[in-house]
Amino acid sequence: MIPDQSLAGLHIFFPDPWPKKRHHKRRLIQPELVKLLVRKLSKNGYLHLATDWEDYAEHMLVVLQAEPGLVNTATGYAPRPEYRGTSGFERKGLAKGHDVWDLVFRKR
Repeated sequence: MIPDQSLAGLHIFFPDPWPKKRHHKRRLIQPELVKLLVRKLSKNGYLHLATDWEDYAEHMLVVLQAEPGLVNTATGYAPRPEYRGTSGFERKGLAKGHDVWDLVFRKR
C-alpha cells in the first residue's frame, strides 16, 4: 500500500538472524524483499540495516550488493551513523561481546 518511490529512507535494525543454516530461508533480508524496498524508495533514498550477527551481516552485504538498484555508501560496512540510537537488541548483543555491523545503501 506504500506508493512506489515515496520513501526517503528505510531502517531495519537487528532483524531476527535465524542463525541455524536450515532456517536461513526465513531471514527477512532476501533478494525479493530488497527489490520491493528499492521500488518504494525515492531517487537517492537510502536503506540502512544493522545487525550484531556477523554471518547475517555478511549475508545482508551480499544481498544488497547484488541489487543493481542500490549502491553502497561505504567500502563494505558503514561506520555507525550518529542518528542511530541503541536498541535493546543491540545492548544485549554488545553485552554478549558481539560487534555491530551497519550497512547503508542508496538507491541509484
